[in-house]
Amino acid sequence: MPNQGIDVQWFISVILLIIGSYLLGSIPSAYLAGKWIRGIDLREYGSGTVSGSMVWEHVAKWAVVPVGLFDIFKGFLPTWMTLRFGLGESAAVMVGLAAVIGHNWPIYLNFHGGRGLSPFLGNLLALFPLGCFIMLLSLGIGCLLTFAPLPLITILLMPVFANIFNGPNAILGLSLGMLLITVVKRLEANRRPLPKDPEERKKVIFLRIFYDRDIPDQKEWIRREPTNQKSVPQHKEP
Repeated sequence: MPNQGIDVQWFISVILLIIGSYLLGSIPSAYLAGKWIRGIDLREYGSGTVSGSMVWEHVAKWAVVPVGLFDIFKGFLPTWMTLRFGLGESAAVMVGLAAVIGHNWPIYLNFHGGRGLSPFLGNLLALFPLGCFIMLLSLGIGCLLTFAPLPLITILLMPVFANIFNGPNAILGLSLGMLLITVVKRLEANRRPLPKDPEERKKVIFLRIFYDRDIPDQKEWIRREPTNQKSVPQHKEP
């Protein structure tokens, strides 16, 4: 009987942390930056994602720093708290991924969010700090080389890095969960419809999964703006 009591307490604690993590992850810092700094809705620009890359392109480059740090914090805090409370690494993975899901499908924006890489960095920072550095390095190289599949490959290889550098076994579950969330989010693309033509649909699905966009040209994709620009303030970089 005592064991059952402990199990129930663990279950309730984890559920509450998952809910809190999702709600924290749902806070759309990139969207708020767009509204507060330029008075725009980032969902109408570029890829349509509420993300740091859209803040960089359409809001202000300096704003990427506070937005990115807050989004990393969203993934770090609940993961760290779960470990701190002694609920175990498996629970920390579930709680951490809840923040990623909140970031990608935020309840405050009708489930129209980002891609989840920043809160995932926070998950790694709490569970496997070296993995966080490796992921940051991958993102940097991917941006420099404009090779979008690199972060996806790095997520897939993260359990290998954890094994090599004595990271926790829970990284396997974290990476598989993040990989699944990423593929689903890229395909769902904030409910953007797929082309009706079968051949075009196949091309778009391929581009979404591996390049996170609907067209081959990355610059054209991220620089798209609303067709009606009358009420949109001009972008002036401080």
